[in-house]
Amino acid sequence: MFFGEFYHTLDEKGRLTMPSNFRKLLIGDGAFALRGFDQNLMIVTSTSFRVIYERINQMSMTDPVARLLRRRLFSAAAEVDFDKTGRILLPPYLREVAGITNEAVFVGNGDYIEVWSPDQWANQKDQLNNISADQFTALDLSSR
Repeated sequence: MFFGEFYHTLDEKGRLTMPSNFRKLLIGDGAFALRGFDQNLMIVTSTSFRVIYERINQMSMTDPVARLLRRRLFSAAAEVDFDKTGRILLPPYLREVAGITNEAVFVGNGDYIEVWSPDQWANQKDQLNNISADQFTALDLSSR
């Protein structure tokens, strides 16, 4: 599982060092970077990507919402490869989607990783800091 928050700088070629604890979980299976749902990116394992792909492929092509989801996820997807030092290359079009220029924030989100621009992540953290527990009463967060 992916947990934590890590800031890393992009090099001049757009490569980004993946946090080592995340990298350990991805190297054997591989990974894909996708457009996220909140002006961010998502990095999922190859296994998770295949599951998502199969689920979306089962949706009707005549459903306009399914077509939008298909376009959103697959048009901006890229397989993530690691170099010898654990860096990944995020294609320019993905960096543009998330507004990532010279620094990025990796955020563990359980089954996947989110990648944010520092400014967008700061906005997100402001929202997180102003959430009332009452907003989650409809969700069952019991541990048993």
